[in-house]
Amino acid sequence: MTRKLGSGRLVIATHNAGKLKEIGALLAPYGVECISAGALGLPEPDETGTTFVENALLKARAAAEASGIVALADDSGLSVEALGGRPGVYTADWAERQWFEGDPGRDWYMAMGKVEGMLAAKGPETPRDAAFHCVLALAWPDGESAVYEGTCAGSLTWPPRGTMGFGYDPVFVPAGHAQSFAEIDPDEKHRISHRADAFAKLVSEQFAS
Repeated sequence: MTRKLGSGRLVIATHNAGKLKEIGALLAPYGVECISAGALGLPEPDETGTTFVENALLKARAAAEASGIVALADDSGLSVEALGGRPGVYTADWAERQWFEGDPGRDWYMAMGKVEGMLAAKGPETPRDAAFHCVLALAWPDGESAVYEGTCAGSLTWPPRGTMGFGYDPVFVPAGHAQSFAEIDPDEKHRISHRADAFAKLVSEQFAS
């Protein structure tokens, strides 16, 4: 029988205020009070896993052990079929700029261009199938855990289109749609996204009556 989360406090294994707000809003109807690992002063573990599941579990377990509270972590990214599933767990890493005149950070246009360049090098007939993946991992302080995986299949387009998304959204067109994630109304995107798919599975198992 699946262990139930129930109401109460939940550590979200992130230092990102936007992610805390998004997840907190999704779980609020179920009586869950979310607090971030950052607010508790917990360190961010190195993401040494080679899969989304490994990294999500790594982050959730580290937060649960350090806080003594049940923790939730997510790991997500883009996989491109013709590139052997890359960038995969390195989705964000492909956007990392080198330190230059004290200006580090992420350049998502550069990352999108890298993907496009690799596809173009394979020739014009190369399939452009891709998918966004999201893994949500729950971890209890005693070591028990649960994992929920969500996917949104689609294809890649070029050049980038739209301004409402982030990351690789401007080049990703979800299956059954003509617009990119960055052109679709945010409410619609949140309804069909990989994160929505994973959350639906978590809610169904954890909060079903």
